[in-house]
Amino acid sequence: MSNRHRIIDVTLDEQSFVRRNPDVDHERRVAIFDLLQENRFALVDRVAGPFRVHVSVRESRLVFEVRSEDEQDIDNIVLALTPFRRIIREYFLICESYYDAIKSATPSRIEAIDMGRRGLHDEGAQLLRRHLASKVEVDDATSRRLFTLICVLHFRG
Repeated sequence: MSNRHRIIDVTLDEQSFVRRNPDVDHERRVAIFDLLQENRFALVDRVAGPFRVHVSVRESRLVFEVRSEDEQDIDNIVLALTPFRRIIREYFLICESYYDAIKSATPSRIEAIDMGRRGLHDEGAQLLRRHLASKVEVDDATSRRLFTLICVLHFRG
């Protein structure tokens, strides 16, 4: 895959998330690793990459600071968080149930909760993809991994 339409580095605003929960920290590391291995990130009607992306939450807005490979500012993509709040809240609740179930529930119960968890995650990723569409094209896998990172930014331990 060409570097012209991809992220080569992604960082999260260190002040926006807490690393106290090992499950959340693991999800963050996996999402970043997978994202950097394979992604599609193409600015609409804009300069080609590769890109470095810094993700943060500022004043109830989600901010993707997009920079060139040599750290030159390209664009700030700002999205309102309001459309994501319900999905993120429900996703955290079901993740909590999932991690509790892993400890003692039957395999069928764990699978049922995990299906719900994946469904909410897919819903969040699709919502993100729709809100980014006018500014940046991302594929399904990229939007899923970015949605994971958005959730990490909202985790409060």
